[in-house]
Amino acid sequence: MTDSDHSLDIAISGMSCASCVSAVESALRKLPEVESASVNLATEKAHIELKEGRSLQTQTILKAVTDAGYGAELLTHTQSLKHHDDESANGIRIVMAVLLSTPLIIPMLFSLSGGHWNLPVWVQWLLATPVQFYLGAGFYTSAWKAIKNRTGNMDLLVAIGTSAAYLLSIYMMSQGHEHLYFEASSVVITLVLLGKWLEKRAKRQTTEAIRALQKLRPETARVRRLDAELDIPLQEVMIDDVVIIRPGERIPVDAIVIDGSSHVDESMMTGESEPVNKTVGNKVIGGAVNIDGMLLVKTMAVGAESTLSRIIRLVEDAQTAKPEIQRLVDKVSAVFVPVVIVIALITLLAWGLYSANWEQAILNAVAVLVIACPCALGLATPTAIMAGTGVAARHGVLIKDAKALELAHSITQVVFDKTGTLTEGKPVLLAYNAIDGDDLLLLELAASIEQNSLHPLAKAVVNQLQSLGKSPSIATDVRDVAGRGLHGKINNKIIYLGNKHWMSELDVYIDPHNVAALAYKNAGNTISWVAQGDGETSPTLLGMLAFGDQIKESSKKAISALHDKEVKTLLLTGDNSTSAARVAEMI
Repeated sequence: MTDSDHSLDIAISGMSCASCVSAVESALRKLPEVESASVNLATEKAHIELKEGRSLQTQTILKAVTDAGYGAELLTHTQSLKHHDDESANGIRIVMAVLLSTPLIIPMLFSLSGGHWNLPVWVQWLLATPVQFYLGAGFYTSAWKAIKNRTGNMDLLVAIGTSAAYLLSIYMMSQGHEHLYFEASSVVITLVLLGKWLEKRAKRQTTEAIRALQKLRPETARVRRLDAELDIPLQEVMIDDVVIIRPGERIPVDAIVIDGSSHVDESMMTGESEPVNKTVGNKVIGGAVNIDGMLLVKTMAVGAESTLSRIIRLVEDAQTAKPEIQRLVDKVSAVFVPVVIVIALITLLAWGLYSANWEQAILNAVAVLVIACPCALGLATPTAIMAGTGVAARHGVLIKDAKALELAHSITQVVFDKTGTLTEGKPVLLAYNAIDGDDLLLLELAASIEQNSLHPLAKAVVNQLQSLGKSPSIATDVRDVAGRGLHGKINNKIIYLGNKHWMSELDVYIDPHNVAALAYKNAGNTISWVAQGDGETSPTLLGMLAFGDQIKESSKKAISALHDKEVKTLLLTGDNSTSAARVAEMI
């Protein structure tokens, strides 16, 4: 299969340190069609750019990686982030290593208190051998691959170092010595296994942001083909397919509405807390939630071209990109392992020839090999990049690349979005004013009508009533009127709740000089009206509800901290200027 794009991503398995990164990148760059290759140890992914006008068989790329001694698998733009490690299996191996290694170090701990006690040498050998060759088998496999490819990695250092300590103990055991070094090889393997397990857990946690974005994408879509409704996998949806979206469902694709009307929650894309009314001709975004109406939409973008996929791609690119400091680390790591091995040999010969104590010389060489593992060099920077971009994405901040993150310390101006950034992004009921003064009754009527609605404003009303220890009454024949509001019957009276436009259509008189309503409207808040009728005459206005978005407690502190650092702050919002000015004044 030939990749039609100029770039592709592959998942890499089997890497243990920055030297592995260098080996994989080198193998990929040797391919004549490859313009550039960037491998990230933390994400275990490689991003490959092909030369202009060139194509390359995917299998050729995968073979280049496997020939270098590592696993490779093609990733598509719509594929979920995969984790190749089995944490439970690795956890069992660590537990086994700890159980076998602990008895070996007990005599050493005993000696620290002035005592003297050793396990029988054959018991030490029985405990150390499975740790060395069964639980530590992965180190030997990885080391052999490195040797075959004339490269070095962390596992090669561990394999050489622990094998030296193990073989020295075997030799000393054959000579009748009781003081052996099986505990050194076993403990090192146990600690490195534990370190690898912790690294994988850390990497899993830093990719939570991407997985959270991917959860916004449904796995299936309900499409209409040949007058039949079919539930098909999302990847099988094609451009111009007609997709049916029921109330409460997440929209699977970017599309345009061809029939129906509904309110859609697009807060995950725009940050706006209030649902947007969608009717025929309006565009909807994949990942948004259809709230209260049936929609028939025509697919406009699928797969990698969808808005949500592009956002996921943006976050992944930021986590995969290498800052300048990481490129320097990779260059150092490429020669790090050979240099460490040379230093270990020098240590061995220097101690052995100078002191004639070859036992101590071997132990010192082992110490050099084990302590010098370059895993920290290879993981520190990419993990920091992943953690930073991941936390930012969870808070709605998308960082385009690692360079932008590196330059963040020199920022002189910050532009803030309003809703969901400086404010909570969730509407709350600010006021409920009844014409006759019975505010609680007005709230009960509104909550009774809206108790089964998915609309955020409805939830705010119900939450307010419940916070007062009250429960909504039973309402019957409740119906939603798209773009206007809803109505239902309570005690044989029809209760209407909706916007001012609908009230005008119902011929409900609203005092244009209503002081409370004008005050809340001028402050940029949303006003809903409640009316009561009998179905025969024009309904009578009962009162108004005012909704708003509260400012986060942390916003003032954040703005103040930026001002203290002489950073200029600006507010950018799609809301009305009155609402924007009110928020700006408050913070």
